[in-house]
Amino acid sequence: MTPHAVNVHPLVSPWGRFGLYSFFIDAPEPAVVDTGIASSPADGMIPALEAIGRRIEDVRWILLTHGHIDHIGGAHALWELTGRRAQVVIHEADAPMLRSRRAHVDEYLAGRGQYLGDPDGEARVTAATHAVISGEMEPTLLVRGGETLSLGGGVEVSVHPVPGHTPGSVAYVIDGQRSVFTGDAVQVHGAANGFPGYTDPAAYRAGLEYLRDEVRPRHLYLGHPYRRADGTPYGVELDAAQAREAIDQSLAIEARAGAAACDCLRSGLQETDSPYSPFAPAAGALGYTGDPTLEPSPFLTTMHGYRTQHDQTS
Repeated sequence: MTPHAVNVHPLVSPWGRFGLYSFFIDAPEPAVVDTGIASSPADGMIPALEAIGRRIEDVRWILLTHGHIDHIGGAHALWELTGRRAQVVIHEADAPMLRSRRAHVDEYLAGRGQYLGDPDGEARVTAATHAVISGEMEPTLLVRGGETLSLGGGVEVSVHPVPGHTPGSVAYVIDGQRSVFTGDAVQVHGAANGFPGYTDPAAYRAGLEYLRDEVRPRHLYLGHPYRRADGTPYGVELDAAQAREAIDQSLAIEARAGAAACDCLRSGLQETDSPYSPFAPAAGALGYTGDPTLEPSPFLTTMHGYRTQHDQTS
């Protein structure tokens, strides 16, 4: 049990029109949860930590919730700034995305890239990985879930697998105070692109139910300011009531998306001129009018997840 409340500070780093969020756990062995992109440690973390009287050199844990570029892109740079003393933690299923930029390109080609019809897509994603991932690296510690990490002074963080958004998505929980860091495992209505993104719908739903029924966050820290149905953002720091609402809404939206996708798949996929092709009927049923070509293209990623699930169970 954590002997006293551990302070958590959001660290916001600029990225174009958006901010990227990391979180500083102010423990005896300080931790940073997620690292933004290559420029985030210098442009966002250093000044944010200085403002609260902390130093980036003192960070001893880098806890990665999953392997997407806007969460692991700054990991190598942050590790270097700690004098390579920080332990870098990631789930074994997402570790290839930390080890290799090419893994991000392969993910694109195997999923949403099949539907975008962009002959320059592979080159574009390749360029993005070189621009925003600070370096390829081997993690210090691979986790599967069930581990407990000691941050000194009796502060313990437990690791909980919540796959679905990615195969290796995890939640980190400060034990004793139920402060929970979920990265992108709680999507609600999505962030800027207005649609929730996950690669494995069944695992995503199970992860949400686990968070709701077993973890029961008292404080929930989201990877992005995910949005309600009316488009208003939650922010990234939620209290217990907001956390329950966000998880319940995420489950309700997944159920609607799943029903629309299954209807579309049962009817047979049809290639059309629609940018949502071959899932245009699902987009229509859900009233989704966002731009499906904007990276990370959550609509097509999610629909491909339902297609994979359908194919595996048919």
